Amino acid sequence: MDESATPSVDPDQASAGTAPGSDAAPQPAVAAAPPGGHSGPAVGTPPPLTSAERATLLRLARACVEAAAAGRGAPVPDDGALTAGLLAPRAAFVTLRDADGELRGCIGDLDDTRPTWENVRTAARGAAIRDPRFYPVAPAEVPMLVLDVNVLGDPVDLPDPADFDPVRLGVIVSRDGRRALLLPNVGPPLGWDARRTLDAVCQKAGLPADAWRRPGTRLQVFATTEFGEEPGAR
Repeated sequence: MDESATPSVDPDQASAGTAPGSDAAPQPAVAAAPPGGHSGPAVGTPPPLTSAERATLLRLARACVEAAAAGRGAPVPDDGALTAGLLAPRAAFVTLRDADGELRGCIGDLDDTRPTWENVRTAARGAAIRDPRFYPVAPAEVPMLVLDVNVLGDPVDLPDPADFDPVRLGVIVSRDGRRALLLPNVGPPLGWDARRTLDAVCQKAGLPADAWRRPGTRLQVFATTEFGEEPGAR
């Protein structure tokens, strides 16, 4: 479950950015609303994706999951489908949930120098067969899975942990060559406050839970745009 410093990573769960399926454009810059009322860092959301671009990414993610489960190579979209939004370099995560809403796989690609579509392609394949917490997805499971995609905004440093808002922002911890990430709104549904979420991301990195309190630990926060399939809509 720990996240290495390599581009592909696996969060414990994937959760909110914008509402799944929403076409509302994200705000260009938002400030964290921290528990202590401090002035948080300005955190930019990714450039908005059109509903057609979101649909293209979801179709690509599903096709990659199907191919991975069947032992085939990942498909590549037609050049004509690759709009400026899909070619923009952005990190991305793909989350798989079963018919009961339980997590079935979640992998991300943090290489923000590659196009969004490539990172969704890599993440979807990884979520299907490379998440170490689960057995690889079987072909018979694929029709019952529901997919979500998170496209990440640029991370910014968090100098004061008191400014962390775990509902709206994801967090990355880095120290001593170890790194881990949690997407926005992972902790609050589990009853975690900001401090417990910071403890969890440190433990996920293989660090002591209180490593975020120590000098030399780097904390970064980011916003995401999240969209996904509607259960039963396929």
